[in-house]
This record gives sequence, structure tokens and C-alpha cells, in this order.
Amino acid sequence: MFADVIIDIQHEKLDKIFQYRIPERLEHEVEAGMAVVVPFGKGNRKTKGYVTALSKTCDYDISKVKEIADISRSGVEIETKLIALAAWMKSNYGGTMLQSLKTVLPIKEKENIKVKKRLRLLIDRETGEKQLHYYLEKNQKARARLMAALLDDPLLDYELVRKKLNITATVIRALEEQHVLAVESEQVYRNPVHAENIQKKEIIYTQEQKRAIMRFCKDYENGIRKTYLLHGVTGSGKTEVYMEMIQSVVDKGKQAIVLIPEIALTYQTVMRFYRRFKDRVSVMNSRLSAGERYDQMMRAKAEVDVMIGPRSALFTPFPNLGLIVIDEEHEPTYKSEQTPRYHARETALRRAQTEGASVVLGSATPSMEAMYRAKNGEYVLMEMKNRSKMQDPAEVYTVDMRKELKNGNRSILSEQLQRLMKERLEKKEQTMLFLNRRGYSGFVSCRECGHVIKCPHCDVSLSVHRDGKMRCHYCGYEQTRVKICPECGSDHIGEFRAGTQQIEEIVKTVFPQARVLRMDMDTTRQKDSHEKILSAFANEEADVLVGTQMIVKGHDFPNVTLVGILAADMSLYTDDYRSGERTFQLLTQAVGRAGRGDKKGEAVIQTYSPDHYAIATSAAQDYEAFYEEEIRYRTMMGYPPAENLLAVFISSADEALLETGCRYLKEYMIKAKKDIEASVIGPASPGIEKINDVYRKVIYVKTADYHDLVVLKDRTEKYIEINSGFDKMRIQFDFNPM
Repeated sequence: MFADVIIDIQHEKLDKIFQYRIPERLEHEVEAGMAVVVPFGKGNRKTKGYVTALSKTCDYDISKVKEIADISRSGVEIETKLIALAAWMKSNYGGTMLQSLKTVLPIKEKENIKVKKRLRLLIDRETGEKQLHYYLEKNQKARARLMAALLDDPLLDYELVRKKLNITATVIRALEEQHVLAVESEQVYRNPVHAENIQKKEIIYTQEQKRAIMRFCKDYENGIRKTYLLHGVTGSGKTEVYMEMIQSVVDKGKQAIVLIPEIALTYQTVMRFYRRFKDRVSVMNSRLSAGERYDQMMRAKAEVDVMIGPRSALFTPFPNLGLIVIDEEHEPTYKSEQTPRYHARETALRRAQTEGASVVLGSATPSMEAMYRAKNGEYVLMEMKNRSKMQDPAEVYTVDMRKELKNGNRSILSEQLQRLMKERLEKKEQTMLFLNRRGYSGFVSCRECGHVIKCPHCDVSLSVHRDGKMRCHYCGYEQTRVKICPECGSDHIGEFRAGTQQIEEIVKTVFPQARVLRMDMDTTRQKDSHEKILSAFANEEADVLVGTQMIVKGHDFPNVTLVGILAADMSLYTDDYRSGERTFQLLTQAVGRAGRGDKKGEAVIQTYSPDHYAIATSAAQDYEAFYEEEIRYRTMMGYPPAENLLAVFISSADEALLETGCRYLKEYMIKAKKDIEASVIGPASPGIEKINDVYRKVIYVKTADYHDLVVLKDRTEKYIEINSGFDKMRIQFDFNPM
């Protein structure tokens, strides 16, 4: 038997497979995903490698093939499971094994280990007092001072002794050599959760919450491991349900991972979990230092039961994983933008399946994929249709901005929104203003009638490019940019542009007495800046919070009674088949921020398309009506989840080479799908055709069976590998792109 081995992932240049013979004594032990020790290089230096596959045939001169020395006995079992997960990701999402390994094993080496030292008294009290008397007689004041302190407390903190008692390392070493004391060291892990005096709150559960908790706990008790979709309206208390589910898993000696979509959510979420699980909870995110991240990985193996964080926290090396919770599972941030372009939901399902864990997906606005599977019986659907404190949902007003323009109001703030904001300031209540900028790619709309210029072939908006052309990024259709609305003849047609900074200035001008906070990419660049802004707003140090999508997800501010949604259409007419879903989710989440305390909430949706089903159903908070309309559209157009879509992104600095490469690639893919019923579309231009002088194209493949796309991807990868013409191109595979 032979094993394909990739050498330790720290070596960038060794991103290739080496074949080793498996000795007879290890034949029944070695398996894919396992860490092994192999001789490597001219000196046969023993080094660590990872088995990616097993084979009965050898691809090289058998006399030159070396033998695996041993299985890496120092490797933790969980690492083996994660390496096997990496192999699955490579197979399902493309890219190299090295890229997958770096995704699941991000910590390569120890970073600035923190050590805590203590001094322990080794002699009895009587001997110690004699020793103290001896030091005083010899006028050894420092030694006497240390001896007296040890007689008072036989275990002392090393740093305390050095700083408070002013004792040097030489004095400590002298007493150590005399066997009076011993210096003990232990590794101390950094804990990024800074929480003091947090009181546990008493929670009274609603009947809906109890039903969801009981269903999960009963299944878990009976050894049933399933995937659950918790569909709860905003404010229904999903987090409390997660915590009860996690508690039941932790009580059985298991561990849980809680994925959240944004770093901005981490602080508030962690505090709620910290009340419940104290020091047994930790956090993982990209804002942590390398040392903090390393320590969280180590703590996960020893002293943590619950890890909270964005997508990367999915790879926490828990040895006894029992539950993975994905909060706000609909969020596009769960899809990686780097190769391998994995989706956290699908990868979580795979990890849970191999480690015997359950998965809970939670959202007020579930993704089309999750609800589609729930309705088909693949997931268990649990619904919570009422808020946890039984408050009424916010009252929603839809403002037609076309009428505002006709009435002479050219401000981005409608008259109704201004009136309601004034009322909030008088009542000392808070307002959130959400600018819907997600997915903005320069669509053209008429401010007079709301008409958006669309592709005649694809039912997505045309995007404006710098050369004055409007293009469809799905089929390549293009036309000259229009200056007169083809629907009503108005010249009030163009791109809508507004930023959070501009809105902040407008609010300060209209309401000079208002204290305004802004939260966007510019104001949250520094570490802990999310927490500082959210904490200040929670402490009512500001009247108005202006921000992009990061302010409308999962936050709970009891004094917020008004939410204003500006430019609701911005995500509606992007060149993306998911634009309706994105808009519905964002608006529903935004509306859900109002009235979460005891006071009644109101929300204003400002739009040029009040009759669009995504706007109308979000205003009515009617997910079911939205889902039925959207799934009809997806089925008719052959988009996920009704069918599956593979996007092959190709980029190169040489435009002519890119054109040639795309042509060859498309021709090959048409031949390669001979036994697969699929359609190949393109090549077309992605959202931005050129970035940093690198040209970009995309080829789409549609088919009903996801596995067929994986087969076609594998065939295409082999074709790319044997053709040197593709060496100067970057090619990425993206399944069901977000």
C-alpha cells in the first residue's frame, strides 16, 4: 500500500503530493487525514506530513519511494479529524490540499507563550523560622524578607515577589539552591473575554421556546443527531434557546461551537453566554492577536466548553464536539471568499456528521436553501412566531420616495422620518438609521417613476461601467447608458449615491441637538472599536446611530423605538439572483431592531419600489409570503436551491491570454459534461472586470445534481493541471455563489 503525503503545511513551496510506501506493520492503522512522520530530503530528516489519500499503485520508480517511519503519536486525534475535513473541502470546493489545510489548521506555531511562575516553600515552619533567624544574623535582608513572606504564605506569585517585595532573581535562585523553595511554572492562556461582575439573569421562557428546547433535548438524550432550523421572528429569544440546548450538551461532557456572522456581534453575544457559562466560554475572531488565537486553540483542548466566533471558529479543535449553532444562518459572510470557497453551513454539517454532533441553524429570515431543505424534510423545522416578551412587532411605514420628490423634498430623509425622529428626541428615546449599501454595483434607476434598467434576458439589473456602457454580468448583454427614462420619459435618472458620513452630517444639520454616532468600516478599523460604539449607544450616550448592515444584525437596544431604512432599493437591483432575498432579509432584520424593550417600536422603509414583493413582504414581516414568491422565481430561472450553480472565476494580467483560456475552458467543459445534464453559460464579466490591472471572467454551469458539479469540477481541474497555458491564470471554483 502507498500513501499520498503532503509535507508540513508551514512550507509554502511544498504544495505537492509525495508518495510513501506504508510499512506492513502500519497498513491497518494509516488512513487519509492522519498525521505521519516521514523521512524527507537528501538527509532523510524526520518531518511531519499529512496523508491525503491511499493507493495500491505507485506513480514513481518504486526503488526510490521511501517508507513512512511512523504515525505521529504526538498528534491530537482532533487534528486528524480536521485534516480529514480539509480533504473533504478540497474535494467539494476545489483548490489545493495546502489551501484547505491552512483553512482548518490556521495556527502553525506557538506564539509568545505566557508563563505564570510561583514560589513554593519546601521546608516546615520550624525549619523556616530557624532559616529566617540565620538570614537576619548574617544581615541578608532580602533573603530574610522573602523567607518571612513565605512563612506567611507558602505559595507566592513570582511577579508579586519581584515587584512588591523588591526581591531580585539572584536572591530567589539562592534560596532555590538551598532547597528552601521551588520555582513552579505553568502556561497561562490569554482570555479575550473581559467580563467582571456579570450577574446571571432569570429567564422566563415562552411556550414556543420551551417546545424547541424540549424537542432538541429529547432527541439528543435518545442519541438522535439531526439538523434543526430554528425560524424565530426578530426578538423571539433564539439566543436563550441556543443556550439551553448548549447546556444540555455540555452537561453530557460535550462541547459546542456558536458561529455568528459579524465581528460586531461578538461582544454582545459573548456577554450573554458569559453570564451562563462563565470562564468555560471563549471567543475567536480575526481581531485577536496571533498569541490570543493560539491560546484559544489550546484552551479549546483543555478548559473551554463553548467557542463563539465568525466562520473560522468552525475549526475549533474541540475533542468532544456535541453541537454546532449557526446564528443568522442566512448571512453571506458564512461563505468564504478565499480558496477553498467553502460555505460554513455545509462544512458544519459535514463536521457534525463525522463527529456525531447536532447542528442548529437559526434565523428570523432563513436562507432559501435552509427553508427549502426544511420543507423537503432534510432539516427539522422549529418555529417561534412571537417575541419573547410578547411585545407587538414594530409598526412599519413604507414611504414612496417618488412622491417625496414630487412634493419638493430632495432630502434623503423623508418628511415622515424627520417627524418621527423629532418625537424620539423629545421623548429621550433612540433612533437607528440604516443605509442599505450592501451589493451596490451602480444600477441605474429613475427617481420619477422608480423604473430600473434591467437585462432583457436575465431579470437582473444592468450595471454601469466606466466606459459608459451598462452590462449584464450573467449573459454579457450590454447597451449604452440611458439618460432618459424609457418608462416615463423623465430625465431624473441616474445612480443613487449616499454614504453614512453624508447622512451623519444631514442629521446633525436637521437636528443640531442630537448626539450622533456612526458605525461603518471607517469608524471600526481599530481593535475593540465595534464594542466601544455599541457600548456607548447601549449606555444611551447617543440619540441616533447611523450605520450600514453591521448595525441591524442581532443587537438588542431596549430604548430604540425607531428605525429608519434609507435607500431600501440599493440591494434590490444588483446583478445577483439573490438580490430579492438579500433585500428582504436586511429590511426584516432592520425593522426587528425597533421596540425590543417595553416601548412600542416603529420603522420607516424609504423606497422607490414600494410594490416590489421583497419590500412589501418585509414591511408586513411575512416570511412565508416572501418564500413562496421567491422560490417560484428561482424554480423558473433554474437558480439555487431549485438547481445548483457552479461559477468558475478566471483571472489574468494578460487580457488576450484570458480570452483564449476562457474559450478553451468552455469548450472543454462542454465536452466533459457528456454524461451530465448541465448547461454551460459564458464567459461573462463578473461584478468588476478589472482589479489592479488583472482582468476577470466567469463561466457558469447549471445542473440539478450538486454531485454532478463536483464531478465536472474534478475533470476541469485535471484539464487545467495538464495544460501549461493556464499557469499564468488564477482559476477559482465557487459552488452556489453568494
